[in-house]
Amino acid sequence: MTAPQEPVRAAGCVLWRRSPSGDGIELALIRRPKWADWSHPKGKLKPGEDALQGAIRETLEETGMTCKLGPELPTVRYLVDNRPKEVRYWAAEATGGSFEPNREVDYLLWLPPATACSYLTQEQDKELVAALLSTLHVTGEGL
Repeated sequence: MTAPQEPVRAAGCVLWRRSPSGDGIELALIRRPKWADWSHPKGKLKPGEDALQGAIRETLEETGMTCKLGPELPTVRYLVDNRPKEVRYWAAEATGGSFEPNREVDYLLWLPPATACSYLTQEQDKELVAALLSTLHVTGEGL
């Protein structure tokens, strides 16, 4: 019998901003060409890296955005190639920056929460939107 594998540790953010029209918030979604999916910015932690710092680093690398971290959101757990993966997430308000397409991420969209949920590929990413909205005490525009 083999010992259980240690999970791959990762971290990310559900990145949001106030909508330019002032009538709610928008969420940043990224498209990763390698996986052809839409998701929240996240990535594996570097050896010895704290999850909080990893979430900030990955968000900046994938979106070009600086952010102010808010509360921690639910941790997401799933299997990748039969190995457990654990991703810790934080709510994060965008504070500046600009997106440039790169090797890992080719598109970034700012969308209202309900529209963002229709784009997100994974169900657990949609659940993170609900957790964010609850944390921010805002409605989900039809969620």
